[in-house]
Amino acid sequence: MERVWVYQSNRFLTETEVEKLKINLSGFIEQWTAHGSALAGSFEILHNLFIVLRVNEQQAAVTGCSIDKSTYFLKDLEKEFALNLFDRWSISYRDQDNVIKLASKEEFTELIKNGIVGEQTVVFNNLVNNHEDFLNKWEVPLKNSWHARVFL
Repeated sequence: MERVWVYQSNRFLTETEVEKLKINLSGFIEQWTAHGSALAGSFEILHNLFIVLRVNEQQAAVTGCSIDKSTYFLKDLEKEFALNLFDRWSISYRDQDNVIKLASKEEFTELIKNGIVGEQTVVFNNLVNNHEDFLNKWEVPLKNSWHARVFL
């Protein structure tokens, strides 16, 4: 079983920032442990917007402490790069031209009200927590995501 955590930035990252983040994330992954056991962790930075952390739990299971370590690390990244990685009300979606956009809860509500965003608009469901869901339920039509309960 592979656990997945998706952290969305409040803004698109520059290529320079992505390169620096990769160095920081590599260092963290190398020393990420759970009760002294090394975790089989990995990361990706997708679309210059999402940091995806993964752990293959067949080698060692994540624990509350190891999850806390990742949270503290990401909070440090927020400070270093002037980001917000924990704003769950920043909505990412694909527009009619398939371009990824960001909107606040209020902006997203207006986009729906004005018919710019609808049930078929692809949104990013950053609440997925395993590999299978990441592959199948991360990018989904709004009507098939938790967003529907809030916005439709």
